[in-house]
Amino acid sequence: MELALRCDKKIPASICYTAADCRNILPQKPIQTFFMVITFRINYHTQWGETIGVEILNTNETVILSTADGELWEGSHQIADNVKGALKYRFCVFVDDERTRVERGNCQHVLTLPEDTNAKSILLVNDAWRDLPACNYLFSSAFSGDFQVDGTSTPEAPSPLSSITLRVLSPCLHQKGLKLGIVGGSESLGEWKKPLVFTEILPNQWELTLDLYQLEGNSEYKFVAVDTRKCTIVEWEEGENRRLYVPQLDQHIHYFTPERELYLPSTLQKIAGTAVPVFSLRTEGSQGVGDFGDLKKMIDWAVKTGQRALQILPINDTTMTGSWIDSYPYKAISIYAFHPMFVDLRQVGPLSDSTKEQKYQKTFRQLNALTEIDYESVNKAKRDYLRLAFREKGEEMMQSKEYKDFYRKNEDWLIPYAAFSVLRDKYNTADFNTWPELSTYNADEVRKFCTSGGEGHQGFAYYCYIQYLLHRQLLDASQYARENGVILKGDIPIGVSRHSVEAWYEPYYFNMNGQAGAPPDAFSTTGQNWGFPTYNWDVMRQDGYLWWKRRFAKMAEYFTAYRIDHILGFFRIWEIPIHSVQGILGQFSPSLPMTKDEIESYGLKFDKYFMTRPFINDEILARVFGGDADYVRTTFLQHSHYDVWSLRPEYATQRDVLNWFNREGGRKHNAEYIRDGLYTLIDNVLFVPDNKESDKYHPRITAFESLIFERLNANERQNFMRLYNHYYYERHNEFWYKTAMEKLPELLEAEPMLPCGEDLGMVPDCVPWVMNELQILSLEIERMPKDPKHEFGHVWEYPVRSVCTIGTHDMSTFRGWWKEDAQQTSRYYHNVMCRGGNVPEDAPGWVCEDVVRRHLNSPSLLAILALQDWLAIDEKLRLPNVEKERINVPANPKHYWRYRMHISIESLLRQDAFNEKMKGMIGESGRA
Repeated sequence: MELALRCDKKIPASICYTAADCRNILPQKPIQTFFMVITFRINYHTQWGETIGVEILNTNETVILSTADGELWEGSHQIADNVKGALKYRFCVFVDDERTRVERGNCQHVLTLPEDTNAKSILLVNDAWRDLPACNYLFSSAFSGDFQVDGTSTPEAPSPLSSITLRVLSPCLHQKGLKLGIVGGSESLGEWKKPLVFTEILPNQWELTLDLYQLEGNSEYKFVAVDTRKCTIVEWEEGENRRLYVPQLDQHIHYFTPERELYLPSTLQKIAGTAVPVFSLRTEGSQGVGDFGDLKKMIDWAVKTGQRALQILPINDTTMTGSWIDSYPYKAISIYAFHPMFVDLRQVGPLSDSTKEQKYQKTFRQLNALTEIDYESVNKAKRDYLRLAFREKGEEMMQSKEYKDFYRKNEDWLIPYAAFSVLRDKYNTADFNTWPELSTYNADEVRKFCTSGGEGHQGFAYYCYIQYLLHRQLLDASQYARENGVILKGDIPIGVSRHSVEAWYEPYYFNMNGQAGAPPDAFSTTGQNWGFPTYNWDVMRQDGYLWWKRRFAKMAEYFTAYRIDHILGFFRIWEIPIHSVQGILGQFSPSLPMTKDEIESYGLKFDKYFMTRPFINDEILARVFGGDADYVRTTFLQHSHYDVWSLRPEYATQRDVLNWFNREGGRKHNAEYIRDGLYTLIDNVLFVPDNKESDKYHPRITAFESLIFERLNANERQNFMRLYNHYYYERHNEFWYKTAMEKLPELLEAEPMLPCGEDLGMVPDCVPWVMNELQILSLEIERMPKDPKHEFGHVWEYPVRSVCTIGTHDMSTFRGWWKEDAQQTSRYYHNVMCRGGNVPEDAPGWVCEDVVRRHLNSPSLLAILALQDWLAIDEKLRLPNVEKERINVPANPKHYWRYRMHISIESLLRQDAFNEKMKGMIGESGRA
C-alpha cells in the first residue's frame, strides 16, 4: 500500500512544485494584510455547468476553483494574518452561482496553518471529495466519546522552511488514551522503533508535519497507535507497508496530503446490549417505578455481563390527565422536560419531619412490592413528596450557581413548560384551548404570571426545581455510562401531543387539522392513529430546522446514540383526517395525488360518487351486522335508492360514531360491535380525496380488502391493483427521497450521536437508499423481514450498519410470540432452527438461548435485545407469567404501559451463573 503525496494519477509521483506554479493560479489583486497563499486541488468529475468551490468555515469565504478538463480543479486564496491554528473547509458544487451539493458529515477538512509568517509562504493542499467516512459510526460519540481538542495548538518546534503534512482520520484512539503515530524503515521515520506522533487537531482528525529536508525518499512505513505515557507502540495497522514519496518543493511551500481514513483492527467492533424502559427498572430502594438513579445499577449489570449498550424508551413528561392514560411514553407534553416520576428520591434526601418521612417510605415500599406499576399511585406519592422537599430545600438549591446555570441555559423551553404545567394543574386539563387565560401563548404575560409575586410563581418554581433534579440525576447516570464504556441510547418520538407545550407556544410548527399515525401493518390491521399534529415542514425549513436541532442538542447532553422513532415520518407521514378514529382513511403527506385522468389511464372508469363515498347496501349490512342490521338501518342510515343506503349526517364520520358510543355505549350490550361495524362502513371506499386539492385522489390503503372492492369485476380489480401498486410502491420514491434528503443530512450533522432508525412498517424503496447514504443504522427483526419473499428474516444476512433485535416494545416477547400461532412457530422451529420432532408448547430455555446466540452472531453492529429475551434463557430466572412480559399492544391506543422487572437489579447482579453465561455468549460472538 502506498501513500503517494498526490490526489491521483493526474499529479505525478515525482512531484516538483515551484512558488511560481502556485502563484500563477492566484487571481491578480493587491496584497494588503495577507501573508500566506493556499492552493486547493481536487479531482472531481463535473457535469456541464457545474463549478467546484471551497467554503472556508473560519472566515465564511468561498473560493471558486477552475479547471481545464472538467476533472482536476484548482484555485488559490490569500489567508489573512489574523487567521491562526486549524483552518476548516469543505468542498461544494455550484450551478449558476447556486450551491447544489456540499460535502456532508461532521468530519470537515482541516489543516493547521504553519507558524511561518513569511509573505512568500504557500500551502499546497491536495484533497478528495468526502461525504461521510466509510465507517462513520466510529466517529460518533457512541464509539469515540465526547471530547474537544485545542485546534489552535501548534508544535513546539519551529516550522520548517518546506514541509509535508500527513492528514489522517482515525477514530477511537483518544477514548483509549492513545495517539496516532507513524514509524518506518528510514532514520527520519524512527527505524521501526521510535514512532513520530501525530497531533489531534480536531476530534479523530490527526496531523503530522514533517520537515521536507529531513526526509529520505521512498521510505516504507506503517501507522501505529502509541501510548505516549510509556512511549510504546500498542497496535499496528494491518496489511502491507505503505510507501512515502517525497516531492520536490521550493522553499516556503508546505504540502498537505489528502486526508485518508485509518481504522486500526481494535476499532472495528460489534456490541451487545439490553433494551429496557426506565419505568420498568426495579431496585430494592426505588419507589414503585424505575428512576434515573436505577440506571446506574443497570449499567453495573451491563458491565458485569460484557454488554456495552443500554437502550431506553422516551423519558419526557407525558402528564395530561393525571391518570394511567398518561403512561403512554410517546405522547409527550414537552420535547425537553423529563417525567417527574423519574426523580430518584434517594438523592433528594429525607424530609425533616421524620413521621412524614416514615409514612412515605412505607408507601414507597408497598408500591415497590407490586408486580406492575401503579402509575397513578406512584405519581401522586412522588409528587407529594417532591412538593414537601421543595418547600424545605428548593429555595436554597435554586440559589446555587449550578441551578442558575441550568436555568439560564434552558430557560427558552423551561419557562413555557413550567408555566404550562401550572396552568394545566389549575384548570385540570392540558387542552390549553379551553383555558380561561393564556390559551394563546404570550411571552410577556407568561413571565408576569411566573415571576416573583405572580399568581403562578410558586408552582412555576416547583416545576423548574423538579426539572433541575432530573437533569442532574440523568447527567450523572449518563456520565457513569461513559466512564464505564456503555452506550446510553435514547429515543426520539416522531410526534408530540396536540396538547403539548410546543403546540401551545410554537403552534406555527404544526398542522393542527390533521392527525399523525401509521397505515395498516403487522401491528394493527386498521392502522394506528397517534393523534399527534403533523409538522409544518415548510415553516421548519425556513429557520434551518431549528426546532429539531434544539431537540437533538438536548438529547446529546445525555445520550451517545439515539433511536429515531418512525424514521419514515421524515420521508412522509401518514396523515389522518381529524374526523377519523382509525388510521385507514389517511393519506401520505407530502404525496403526489392522482387526477381523474391519471386514474382512468389505468383502464378504471372513475365514478366519484361510487368510489369516494361509503358504499352500503343490504348485503353488506347483513354481512357486517347480522341480526343487528335492522337496528343499524333505522338508527344510523337513510335510504338512497333500491337496496342502497347512506349514513345520516349526524353519523357521517368515525368521530361522530365514537361520540354516539360514548353517550349510548353503556345502554346497549353490543355497542362496541355496532361501533366497529360502522367504522367499517365509513372506511368502505376505493379512493380518498386529497386534503389540499379536492379534485385529486389517493387509492385508499388496503382497499383490496374492502367490501366495495368485491363489487368490481375481474378486469377492474386487476386495473385497480396495477394503479395501487404503482401509487404505493413506485410513484413516490424519487419524490420522498428528495423530501428526506432536505432534512436528515442537516439534522444528523447537528450532533455527534450515533443515529439509528426505526424503519418498520410500509417501507418505500427510497428509505434504504437514504439510510445507506447517510449511514443511519437500520432496525432488523427476524419476525418482520425486509424481504417480502421471506417469512422470517435471514439473521446471517443483516447489514453491518444495523441494530438487530428479537422484538421491540411494540411486540410480544419471544416467549409470547412462540405461543401466538402454532403453525408459524412450527415452521420456525423446523425450518429456521432446523430442529426435528415435536414443537415444545412453551419456548424452553435452550430454544431461547439458540435464538439469542444467532442474533449475537449476526453481522449487525449492535445486537440490543429486550431484557425479557435475555432472561428467557434461564427457566428459573425468567418471569413465569409470559403474558406479563409484554410492554405495549399498538392495536390498543389506550394500552396501560406498566411492565416492570420481576426481580431487582441487585438480585440480577447476584445471579453469577447466569451472568457468566451471558458474558461468555457475548464474548464468543465477538461482542465483548
